[in-house]
Amino acid sequence: MSGTIVILGVFVADTAYRAERPPRMGETILGNSFALGPGGKGSNQAVAAARAGGEVHFISRLGRDPFADMALKTWADAGVKPAVTQTGDGYTGAAYIFVEEASGNNAIIICPGVAGEISAADIEAQRTLIEAASVFVTQLEQPMQAAHHALKIARTAGVRTILNPAPAADIPPDMLALCDFVTPNESEAEGITGIPVVTVADAEAAADALLAAGVGAAIITLGENGAFFKDGARAVHVPVVSAGPVVETTGAGDAFSGGFATALAEGADPVDAVRFGCATAGISVTRPGTAPSMPSRAEIDTLIANPASD
Repeated sequence: MSGTIVILGVFVADTAYRAERPPRMGETILGNSFALGPGGKGSNQAVAAARAGGEVHFISRLGRDPFADMALKTWADAGVKPAVTQTGDGYTGAAYIFVEEASGNNAIIICPGVAGEISAADIEAQRTLIEAASVFVTQLEQPMQAAHHALKIARTAGVRTILNPAPAADIPPDMLALCDFVTPNESEAEGITGIPVVTVADAEAAADALLAAGVGAAIITLGENGAFFKDGARAVHVPVVSAGPVVETTGAGDAFSGGFATALAEGADPVDAVRFGCATAGISVTRPGTAPSMPSRAEIDTLIANPASD
């Protein structure tokens, strides 16, 4: 039986530019394409989790503007239940995304807007929702104080807690100790632990450092190399689940987080939940965009049962 998933995070409107290379300072270049769509790590994760079959509630702030309308429609279409405050004093967030045409790799600037003002008081207003969850997820695009407070509420209530430490930041040790699972990518793992992550052995070393800091389990996502899971009992390298040629990697980490949270809320073993997250991400990278690239549950189950050949 599936439990509910509560995600704290930010919605931003993604403005995505594809070009052969990024411009240098003072330079103007011609791009190949432009797209406007829904984004924000927390929102993307909520969409991914809901499309993967989870019952998802999303805590955030929005302005009262066309980007807010985009957010509400995106969540309605995916089945995400908003626990959102709207205000006319400020703007809904936006992101600049540069996508390198040849590789699909990306560079991103986030302006969170009013979601950058989410406070401990906002979290207190959703205390009952958080306490009733099976899984709580947050990232670091909203103020860290809010994330920290929400993790405390969830941990005290016995809710399983997931921190996706993105964008990279200095995380207080007592905040890490509230996390059942921490899910950094290679660069975020290095930012937290000081250990460069290039190989699977490096990922294990970074995972050891996170465990020593008090997290319950570390999951280092490794892009095309899948993910590395380690807790007090097991160390497992989960390979990538390929669904076809890579088009864009922008939403891959969020797809993984949403898929992982859904499987965990359904009672899956954490390593199996990592596999489910890798399959979710494996499909997302074959499509452009972030939230629009998130796969359905049927697609994920089909890929796990019949993985594609590279």
